[in-house]
Amino acid sequence: MTSYIFTNGQFLEPGATELRGGMEVLVEGDRIREVSDRPITSSSATRVNLRGKTIMPGLVDAHVHVIAAMVNLAENAAQPSSLAMMRAAKVMHGMLMRGFTTVRDLGGAEPGIATAVDEFLIDGPRVIPCGKALGQTGGHSDFRARSDDREGVFANRVGSLGRICDGVDAVRRAAREEIKSGARFIKIMANGGVASPNDPIHALGFSRDEIRASVEEAENAGTYVAAHLYTDKAIRRAVECGVHSLEHCNLIRPNTAEMAAKAGAIACPTLVAYEGLALEGKALGLGPESVAKIETVRTAGLESLDIMRRAGLPMAFGSDLLGGLHKYQSMEFEIRARVLPVHEILVSATTLAARLCMMEGEIGVLAPGAKADLLVVDGDPLKDLSCLQNQGAAMLAIMRDGRFFKNELN
Repeated sequence: MTSYIFTNGQFLEPGATELRGGMEVLVEGDRIREVSDRPITSSSATRVNLRGKTIMPGLVDAHVHVIAAMVNLAENAAQPSSLAMMRAAKVMHGMLMRGFTTVRDLGGAEPGIATAVDEFLIDGPRVIPCGKALGQTGGHSDFRARSDDREGVFANRVGSLGRICDGVDAVRRAAREEIKSGARFIKIMANGGVASPNDPIHALGFSRDEIRASVEEAENAGTYVAAHLYTDKAIRRAVECGVHSLEHCNLIRPNTAEMAAKAGAIACPTLVAYEGLALEGKALGLGPESVAKIETVRTAGLESLDIMRRAGLPMAFGSDLLGGLHKYQSMEFEIRARVLPVHEILVSATTLAARLCMMEGEIGVLAPGAKADLLVVDGDPLKDLSCLQNQGAAMLAIMRDGRFFKNELN
C-alpha cells in the first residue's frame, strides 16, 4: 500500500478565511489517515516537502455533462456510442487536470462510466451519475427538430443526455429504471432550456403529479430529485413538489429563494455555461433557436447569486458546459467572485458540493477517513482564485483516491 506524508505546506480548510501553516497530512492507500499540527511518524510513508505551497481538497463540480462532447446535443446523441465514450474520456481527463476530482453528472453519464473511473480505466474525476435526465415530449430532454416525429430517437445511445417520458406511470417507470441501473439520484427537466430547440425558457416541464411521482420514487430509493429550472414560477412549484436540488435558478426571486432555503433545498448555479455559449455557442453548432435564448438567463445570473445568498439558500458549484466549452469550467470561480466572498465559493466547490454528491465527509475535505483527493497549488486560493484557473497550470499535484494524476513537486 502506497503512503505519503505531505509536510511544510499551507493547509486550506473549506470555510476558513486564511490558510493554516504547520499541518501534516498522511495518506495511506486511497484514504487520508491522519491530519495533524504535529509531526506525523510513519515507517513506510514517503515524505513530500510542499515547500510552502497550498494543500487543499480536490474540487467538486456538482453540475456537469461528461458525455456532452458537442454543443449541438441532437448531434451528440446521434453519434456512435463507441465514439461518444471515447470523447467523454477526453472531456473527463480535462476536468481532472483542472483539479476536479469528483463531478456530479446531471444527465447522460451511465453508471458504467462511473465504474470505469473507479477501476482506473479512465483518467478522470469520480462520477456521481443520474443516468439519463427525464423530460417530457417537447421539453428540455427532447432535442428533436419540430419536423422530427420519430419516437424515442437515440434515447439509448451513450451520447444522449436524456429520455422522454410522458405521464405519471411513465415517469415512475423511467425513474425506477435509472435507479435500477445504478443512478445515484434522479434528474428531471422542469422548465424550458437554452440548448433544446422547442421549449421557451418560460415553459413548465412536467405536471405537478409527474414531478411528485419522480420525487416519491427517488425518496423510496433513499435519494433525491434534481431539477433543471430557470424561472421563479418553475422553481417554486418544484420546491412545493419536494425537489431537493435546484439547478441554474437564474430567474429566482427573493420570496422563492427564502421558501427553498426553509425547505432545505440546495441550489446549483451554472453561470459560466451562458458565458461560454455567448462566446462560442453559435460557432460550435448551437442552433439559432437556442442562441436567441441565451441572454434571457445570462443577464440575470449575477443578481440570482445575491438573491440566494441573502435568502440563506446554499449554492453548490456547477458549470454545465458542453462540447468545446468545457475549457471554461474554472471560469465559474471568477464569475462568482464578482458577487460572493471567496471562502464561500471554495465551500461551494468542496463541502457543499460533497453534500449533493451524498459523500459528505468523504470528499471535499482533508480529514481522517476521507478519500485521498487533494491538490497542491502554487498560490493562495483565498487571495487569488486565478491559481485554480488556467487549465490547472498552478496545480503542481493532483491526487484522486491516493493516486497522483499529476505530480510536479520535485
